Amino acid sequence: MRFTHFFILLYVLIFLNCKQDKLQLSKIKGTQIQITDSLAIDSNIEAFIKPFRDNIQKDLDSIIAYSLSTYSKNDGNFNTAVGNFMADAVYSEANPIFKSRTGKEIDLVLLNHGGIRSPLNKGGVSKRTAFQLMPFENSIVVVALKTNQIDSLIHYLIRAKRAHPISKLNLSIDKNFNIIEAKIKGKTIKQNKTYYVATSDYLYNGGDNMYFFKPNDSIYRLNYKIRNAIIDKFNKLDTIKPNIDDRFIQIK
Repeated sequence: MRFTHFFILLYVLIFLNCKQDKLQLSKIKGTQIQITDSLAIDSNIEAFIKPFRDNIQKDLDSIIAYSLSTYSKNDGNFNTAVGNFMADAVYSEANPIFKSRTGKEIDLVLLNHGGIRSPLNKGGVSKRTAFQLMPFENSIVVVALKTNQIDSLIHYLIRAKRAHPISKLNLSIDKNFNIIEAKIKGKTIKQNKTYYVATSDYLYNGGDNMYFFKPNDSIYRLNYKIRNAIIDKFNKLDTIKPNIDDRFIQIK
């Protein structure tokens, strides 16, 4: 009996002692592993992925059109050839999608100057060219804006003094940056009207301080990337030769 009592007491003491001991994290130690070309390549993994990588590279580099010259986003003060091309491509490729879903048409397109990440170089044009122009995963959205918001959009463009890409909007200003004329699809902007503006989801969410998109009547998400619209436009063209035109000009 004495031994039995002793073992019971010992068990209780051990149990109570274990409950009182709390495990605590006292130290975290990490090691930085540099991912560089010096890391050994697993030949089995390399052999597995090589056919897929080669096929992707071939697809990206296949020539689908020809650019007549080199076009840079710095070529113009208020509109540029490459910016005009991109905005017009969004309109021509996205408008049929929008119309088929809603029965309405896009009234104008607005992108941002900073979103153009490379020149459109003279020579062969491929899908890789589109990835260089627009490396971001920005998608096209169409936002329903009232006339007062269109006014805010126009005044934003004037204050910015940058060649933000636009399509179907014509704007002329004087030397003091006052509006001489503003038209959408060649028509005077009407009061109390809803206009459908195609832009990127980045700008819709306030990118580049474009806060005039909210609030709005409605938004339509086309699930169509700007880059894909550019690629689709490339595929339809033999020769690319955009111009700086009169869509946004200053008359001195």
